[in-house]
Amino acid sequence: MANRLAQATSPYLLQHADNPVDWWQWEPAAFEEARRRGVPVFLSVGYSSCHWCHVLAHESFEDARTAAYMNEHFVNIKVDREERPDVDAVYMEAVQAATGQGGWPMSVWMTADGEPFYFGTYFPPEPRHGMPSFRQVLEGVSDAWTGRRDEVGEVAQRIASDLAGRSLVVGGDGVPGEEELAQALLGLTRDYDERHGGFGGAPKFPPSMVLEFLLRHHARTGGEGALQMAADTCEAMARGGIYDQLGGGFARYSVDREWVVPHFEKMLYDNALLCRVYAHLWRATGSDLAKRVALETADFLVRELRTSEGGFASALDADSDTADGGHAEGAFYVWTPAELREVLGDEDGARAAELFAVTEEGTFEEGSSVLRLPVGEPDADLRARLLAAREERPRPGRDDKVVAAWNGLAIAALAETGAFFGRPDLVERATEAADLLVRVHMDFEAGGVRLHRTSKDGTAGANAGVLEDYADVAEGFLALAAVGGEGSWLEFAGFLLDMVMDRFAGEGGQLYDTAHDAEPLIRRPQDPTDNAAPSGWSAAAGALLTYAAHTGSEAHRTAAEGALGVVKGLGPRAPRFVGWGLAVAEALLDGPREVAVVGPQGDPATRELHLTALMGTAPGAAVAVGEPDSDEFPLLRDRPLVNSSSAAYVCRGFVCDSPTTNATELARKLTD
Repeated sequence: MANRLAQATSPYLLQHADNPVDWWQWEPAAFEEARRRGVPVFLSVGYSSCHWCHVLAHESFEDARTAAYMNEHFVNIKVDREERPDVDAVYMEAVQAATGQGGWPMSVWMTADGEPFYFGTYFPPEPRHGMPSFRQVLEGVSDAWTGRRDEVGEVAQRIASDLAGRSLVVGGDGVPGEEELAQALLGLTRDYDERHGGFGGAPKFPPSMVLEFLLRHHARTGGEGALQMAADTCEAMARGGIYDQLGGGFARYSVDREWVVPHFEKMLYDNALLCRVYAHLWRATGSDLAKRVALETADFLVRELRTSEGGFASALDADSDTADGGHAEGAFYVWTPAELREVLGDEDGARAAELFAVTEEGTFEEGSSVLRLPVGEPDADLRARLLAAREERPRPGRDDKVVAAWNGLAIAALAETGAFFGRPDLVERATEAADLLVRVHMDFEAGGVRLHRTSKDGTAGANAGVLEDYADVAEGFLALAAVGGEGSWLEFAGFLLDMVMDRFAGEGGQLYDTAHDAEPLIRRPQDPTDNAAPSGWSAAAGALLTYAAHTGSEAHRTAAEGALGVVKGLGPRAPRFVGWGLAVAEALLDGPREVAVVGPQGDPATRELHLTALMGTAPGAAVAVGEPDSDEFPLLRDRPLVNSSSAAYVCRGFVCDSPTTNATELARKLTD
């Protein structure tokens, strides 16, 4: 018999709908039930492409005896962290504070008031590797609850009080300047892996937002060291196993420091961010590899993650079925020399094994290898034949829910990649995703715009958007406005950013992850550090700054500068964890520049100036294009043609250059 999760819209929750565990969704009724029964709440948080979440579910949540014990002694709540990042953030902070580490699956036991008192992540079905079994933990928690209730209550209240009392130090007064950005670059240089690219050791994650900072720092200062770190890291990732050498797109991270073996799930946010990074690297260097990877990643997004409604699905699983009826991580992606020969024949199979570093010993499990490209460029024929053969394998599962924030990142990436490389189809896909967000995710009301965090099958989910949703969707709309020349996207971005200032802002430039009127938790979550994607805080700073450049709004610029105060404090100390904040700081130091291109629509001279403006590497430049004196964009007002010709106007720091009709001259104005 299905439990309450059968009514959920989250694919992750639906995966647990047939568990014998009597799961609840996160809702007041669950806590009321725990209070009525006098039992604690067990909170289990995960997401659909999390390998160890699936393992825990199979070992424990699908086990009838374990489930019966859970149902008798607890009220059990299952949460998709991608639907409720606020719940995840609050309790992950408690897990990390209590245990020194965190991750998913996250397991938390709490009172009916939501106050946590015991924590963990994955627990095995039997004791091993120094870990107690899940059943032992359940019994220990239950015994403590029934035998030492006062002590448990005191612990829970103390933890909740400690969490609620934590205050965030925003940093020094003012915005980050040359000194802080130079210190951040020095810190990154110390952490840089000169041999393999990237930062730190294993596991190694793609440092998307740090790479954006390095590219912007190079563009503003000419510093070659920053560009070299970015270019070398991008090449190492693109040649490694973290990149899908056949189908394009990046896996979540590498389990080793050499980028050889990935954790195979593919996330929308990683691929959107990296698509944009490689497009920007090509813009800076003209690298053929960067162009290829940007386009292949964009095509992967459209081919494998686009939903029938025009949005983009959240993720592909790491695991898939095997030929012998099993289920294994990476099964869809790995190859043996024998499999290559079977598809390609002996001669081409041997050539492919050499090209893609497939060995008899293997680089993964059971003699299989993850495809890499240590040198050279891929052979189009070999690649096409292998990709066609791979399409016959059982495919990884897909999480079809559309997350607003991550779709905003995808819109920005596809719009810019399409514009750079003459691919209007990619701009169209970005526009269709933006249309879906407006139609399904945005509710227009008297007090402003409300954003739903998720949708599935064209229906909005019940969960409210958080700060990253408002900020990343605004970022996507602003990029689409610059590329497509439609002022409505600037207007929609303004609606969202007004909500950021009205309902997410605190004192001293602080921002909160949830709105003032959101569901109250034991702590109002607030995190300025970038993780797998830009924090809502830094994403909001960037979108606010770009919108201010477009409109001249002092209120939005002031809000952006206030939000960047935290980067002044964190940037020099922890640059790897505030990369997007540093990238936004680069834009602020550069102006950012305001570029207005005026001319008849469809005129070749207008198109050339517009593309030149988009190709400029000046950090965070705001670009508008349209007819002279159009009311489509504020930047176009009072901007006439020059001698009846299309023209570009460039302003920076409240000072404007003379207009130019020459694309080469415009390019110079964007780099001086």
